[in-house]
Amino acid sequence: MTTLVIEDCAVATVDTAGAEYASGHVVVEGHRIVAVGPGSAPPVRGGDVRRIDGSGCVITPGLVNTHHHLYQWATRGLAQDATLFGWLSELYPVWSRIDTGVLAGAAEAALGWLAKSGCTTTTDHHYVFPRDGGDLFAEEIAAAGRIGVRFHPARGSMDLGQSQGGLPPDAVVEDRDEALAATEAAIDRWHDPSPGAMVRVAVAPCSPFSVTSELMRDAAELARRKGVRLHTHLAETLDEEEFCLQRFGCTPTEYLDRLGWLGEDVWLAHCVHLSDVAIKRFGQTGTGVAHCPTSNARLGAGIAPVRALLDAGVPVGLGVDGAASNEQSSLIDDVREALLVARLRGGPAALTAREALRLGTIGGAACLGRADEIGSIEPGKLADLALWRVDGLGHAGIEDPVAAVVLGPRPPLDLLLVGGKPVVEDDHLRMADERRLAAAARAAHRTLLSR
Repeated sequence: MTTLVIEDCAVATVDTAGAEYASGHVVVEGHRIVAVGPGSAPPVRGGDVRRIDGSGCVITPGLVNTHHHLYQWATRGLAQDATLFGWLSELYPVWSRIDTGVLAGAAEAALGWLAKSGCTTTTDHHYVFPRDGGDLFAEEIAAAGRIGVRFHPARGSMDLGQSQGGLPPDAVVEDRDEALAATEAAIDRWHDPSPGAMVRVAVAPCSPFSVTSELMRDAAELARRKGVRLHTHLAETLDEEEFCLQRFGCTPTEYLDRLGWLGEDVWLAHCVHLSDVAIKRFGQTGTGVAHCPTSNARLGAGIAPVRALLDAGVPVGLGVDGAASNEQSSLIDDVREALLVARLRGGPAALTAREALRLGTIGGAACLGRADEIGSIEPGKLADLALWRVDGLGHAGIEDPVAAVVLGPRPPLDLLLVGGKPVVEDDHLRMADERRLAAAARAAHRTLLSR
């Protein structure tokens, strides 16, 4: 078994105590962390040992992305000035022509870029399944395997088309029974509940304005019967709130509560427009939130009440969201954006740099039900680690290494490990050629728009 020793670096463990070391070490055996602490690593005897000089670097847990739409990498830069509903109305017809060829190019580019931004675990919420598109769910799982990241794909669905009062065109919705059957088949084929799993599947009907109440209830029943997590979009815009008030006579949060959705096995994307009562209810039920600050800003949706959510005990992670509403798609940059928008909403004490880092690490792990395995640097946890270089010109003079990573420019990645395996080294992907990924992404974009 290979032993990896990283030493002489600053260490931000993001553990419960918030332990940090100005100069410390992390030791990895196989796919797990076996030691972390100040100073040099203890002697390592026997076996294959690789030592890494971490001078000028800070090591953090790998970042956890709790909300994404990989296919949207093929439609970046479109509908630049629209609200969410207008943006969706413009892009639904384009997305209805996605197939496995387009998704492969889009997903690999998106996943590769996420890895280069320090992400070791990511979700994907895929809910567009054209009948002639091929096995899209299998394609994105294969893409994650080629890049080397830990993957939590969420099998989405839509069955409320325009003819029934929903937002999406009828051409992009599924039959409810077919969607449920396909979701269960995806769980049976791909979900791995074992410790250290690289792939876990969630159930994720798309949103209150694109899914019937019947499918929402049935999806929750399916997820709980199969022992997997639940995910959907919620309370992203005032348009959505008005839709729910008119159609259901209640707010989006009240609607989900009526359907039995809130709980510790659920995490919800966005949650921008929440009342104090809704925030309290999230805390009471342990319902998680995927905060997407850059995407919400790009669409002008508003600023989520992250400080109030944290104070209520709500698990909060970060999501870059799809690249069509966040062309930057960089998770470390969303750590910074989370801090900035929180302070725009609540002042300079609304969120600290370390709290922002927690959102991007252990907070995301809690949303995905994996806080016992990832999200902090502790012995016994999976070796999902990011080693950031902070001794260059862009970070010169920032004494606090956590502030350098969170508040400074995006730092180069010296090393990104997923389960102890290098995925990024010297700021380059190890398992994929970046020029090939860029060319494939451009081809996917051209192909999709030509249709």
